[in-house]
Amino acid sequence: MIRVLVVDDHVLIRKGIVLLLENYKDVEVVGEAGDGAEAITQAISLDPDVILMDVSIPNGLDGFTATQEILKQMPNVKIIMLTMHNEVAYIQKAIAVEAHGYILKNSQGGVLYEAIHAVYSGRIYYNVGIPKEQLNKLFEHKGQEDKCILTVREQEIMRLTVLGYTNVQIAEQLYISSKTVENHKSNIMQKLDLSNKAELIQYGLANNYM
Repeated sequence: MIRVLVVDDHVLIRKGIVLLLENYKDVEVVGEAGDGAEAITQAISLDPDVILMDVSIPNGLDGFTATQEILKQMPNVKIIMLTMHNEVAYIQKAIAVEAHGYILKNSQGGVLYEAIHAVYSGRIYYNVGIPKEQLNKLFEHKGQEDKCILTVREQEIMRLTVLGYTNVQIAEQLYISSKTVENHKSNIMQKLDLSNKAELIQYGLANNYM
């Protein structure tokens, strides 16, 4: 029996995953968590074999940070990043934090089951919608590329900006205030030495924040 912990801040999505996994007799959902801090606590308490970890958790620790913390304390647990993002920057980050799997939330149920079995048996499973050759290069360059100086939240704001969202719309998407969005954008431009929104969007397009 493969014991699974499901982490997602959206209750409906989390419950949907749990219901899906109930169809498989060799998988048991032993717990659920709604944020990164709770994921760490539940992981230590429940000692699951596999954790399905949402990447974009609005409040507190994001999925990448939670993954790093859990693997520090529990190096034998297998973690699959579960996300809507197939941007290279997110995939690079997953590889950097040594996530064992990465699948998109719009994948078929069979993909999720296949991913759980793959990582449980010691394999890496990245179903990310990019060419295999490109994915292999990302793994080959692990640790060699510059660590992204943007936080996960800043990357989210960059992506939404490139997609044409206003500050108000970004704030609604991420459950934060418009002022917070403005502050994040200022930090992003300072970190990347950018002067204006046009340069910000140009940088985002050049670095696959779409």
